[in-house]
Amino acid sequence: MKMLKVSGDRLTTGSGEPVALRGVGLGGWMMMENFLNGFPGTEHQARDALRRTMGAERADRLFDRILDEFFTDADAALIARTGLNCVRIAVNYRHLADDAKAFEIRQEGMRRLTAAVDACARHGLYTVVDLHAAPGFQNQSEHSDNPTHHAWLWRHRHFQDRLVALWEALADQFRGRPEIAGYNLLNEPGDPTGDVVGPFYRRLTSAVRAVDPDHVIFLDGNRYANDFDVIGDGYENTVYSVHDYALAGIRDATTYPGEVRGQYVDRAALEERFLERTAHSRRTGTPVWIGEFGPVYSGDPAVDKHRYAVLHDQLEIYREHGASWSIWTYKDTHLSGLVTLDPDSPWSRLLRPIREKKERLGTEPWSTGEEGIGHVLAPLDELLAAEYPGFDPPPFGRRWYVRRLVRELLLGEPLLEEFAALFSSLDDAAVEDLAGSFRLGSCVPRPQLLDLLSEFTRD
Repeated sequence: MKMLKVSGDRLTTGSGEPVALRGVGLGGWMMMENFLNGFPGTEHQARDALRRTMGAERADRLFDRILDEFFTDADAALIARTGLNCVRIAVNYRHLADDAKAFEIRQEGMRRLTAAVDACARHGLYTVVDLHAAPGFQNQSEHSDNPTHHAWLWRHRHFQDRLVALWEALADQFRGRPEIAGYNLLNEPGDPTGDVVGPFYRRLTSAVRAVDPDHVIFLDGNRYANDFDVIGDGYENTVYSVHDYALAGIRDATTYPGEVRGQYVDRAALEERFLERTAHSRRTGTPVWIGEFGPVYSGDPAVDKHRYAVLHDQLEIYREHGASWSIWTYKDTHLSGLVTLDPDSPWSRLLRPIREKKERLGTEPWSTGEEGIGHVLAPLDELLAAEYPGFDPPPFGRRWYVRRLVRELLLGEPLLEEFAALFSSLDDAAVEDLAGSFRLGSCVPRPQLLDLLSEFTRD
């Protein structure tokens, strides 16, 4: 494998051979999320809850064994057989650093990440190291392991210093390794003012370049990879990372083409949105890379055929515009993975009542609806609109704000106690059975999704 670099609007090898990255994100592994792994709350909340009920030693063993089983050489081989050539590895800083020892690197986590890079390289897969959750939380959502609705990274120099130190360690670990396509320094930043992210990116990229001058850097725009104006340009050997989730591919959508949340979405609308989101890359003459995209699946074939149609059109648009891409995500419990947990696996069976309650209470906006709590949300929406008509909080306004506070925090966090109680009497054999649920041989592939991706990995 050859070191990649930015050459105009393309990624190339040192000898000028163009390389299109067509990959998949590895979420749910070193960055666990509630809608991917099945627990309520955030990764560190779920870990803490199980440590209280199972004891620290057994809870830590459970999570370590899940990590062991979730991504192995066999998983890398499947990704390669699909025709993909890149894995974007999402990482929670907590796997690499301890809040109690802020500037010390957890070598166990670094070894695990390196082993995944090695496994991918054995199968001809590039990797992108994606810092998905940063100290102090870079955005306001649970997918940065944030238990609040505030992104403290942008307010506190301490967290920024820790993030710089962490990336210096990662750059030192992986410099000179051509198997690494590059470093995705920060997933979906949500600087509420937009004043800090630009200068901080300059500082962070300079620190990484001082250690490793060769690898490509991938920079997500502010407001969850949407706003590049506050970041600026002029970065060398850098790709501006865009996320391109389609409204027609979310849970609320049932037909395509069709109307979703008051907007009509067809292929032309998908392309128009793609062009809006990639305007900065095209204006600066740099490569277009869609760092995340992809529908969620309902399990109903009549609905999911529309989701696959959305994905087909997106992939066709990316091909026509010469964009590299990384679909989200490789493996999860049921929602969007290339492979999913068996619904009869020990993990799925144990967490079935949690999943049912999450769906009934709508605690995860990405994976659950509002049918069961509309009577709660509607009066709150009306009250805030009447009392605070000018209230438009970052990152996505009043409606998002209400749902983050009510659905995810107020209704989601108490569910952690019920979740943890399910694990209270489990022995070591049960721990092994639960972790084994994440083993590739125990999982269920999505043949239609795998076939569709294979179609678009051929030049």
